[in-house]
Amino acid sequence: MNKKLLLIIVATIIIIIVIGYSGIKSLQTDEDNQKIIQLIEEQNFIFDIINMDKLDYVDKNGLITVLNPEFKLKPELHALYEEVGMYDNPHDSLVIFPVFTESAYSDNGFYSYYKGECGIECLTVTLSDELSYESSGAGLQILSLLGYHIISDVEIVKNPEIIKQYNKVILLHNEYVTQEEFDAITNHPKVIYLYPNALYGKIKFNEKENTITLIRGHGYPESSIDNGFDWKFDNTRPYEFDNTCLNMKFFEIDNGYMLNCYPEQAIATSKNLLKTIKEF
Repeated sequence: MNKKLLLIIVATIIIIIVIGYSGIKSLQTDEDNQKIIQLIEEQNFIFDIINMDKLDYVDKNGLITVLNPEFKLKPELHALYEEVGMYDNPHDSLVIFPVFTESAYSDNGFYSYYKGECGIECLTVTLSDELSYESSGAGLQILSLLGYHIISDVEIVKNPEIIKQYNKVILLHNEYVTQEEFDAITNHPKVIYLYPNALYGKIKFNEKENTITLIRGHGYPESSIDNGFDWKFDNTRPYEFDNTCLNMKFFEIDNGYMLNCYPEQAIATSKNLLKTIKEF
């Protein structure tokens, strides 16, 4: 694996991610801190959050969702982690780290273009070395802590055949992918689409320049274009915008299963979700 990308993956366990997200409120007051402490107690997080003083949250109608936590295992829950983890068979399942999607959300990137803040120059961005809510940073950390094997989008593009070595492929918020990656994923017989809005925008990867460029999708190059691959199983709406996962369930498609909500918090609180991911 590319050394830089390996360092990125490892870093998700030990760094704090700073992102931009509408509705986020930084924890700057005692009242804010009490809200987050209460939430963690009520939700029974099954991982320790170790950056309490730097957390963000989004509050929608009194339903608070923690953003950008840094996790570690709880020693007293060792038996639970053995039950839901992949320590004994890490190479049975592959998790794809959404480097391309993180990069698309970077400053002066795709979303600056979508907002009309810049021109098409913003549709080419350098690969980012951070993670965020948008690129499922919590999900990546937790699956890594549980022993899952993780490689990046870049590795798939370089060698699409690699995913055939795995019984199961787990997608995070892999919103932006190349045609090669799309073909490899959709031709695999068992894919867990853990986050909605996967395989949405078609991009080109320039290995020499270490950049991605949007080719098609998300209203580009024509406003009428939605999914860049015209994929019939696109599940962006309305599931991407449900981050509470109060009615969480998977539904089956031709080559796997899709979750009906955005599980950045649920993955840290739900033993059943983690067990289901393992047992598929």
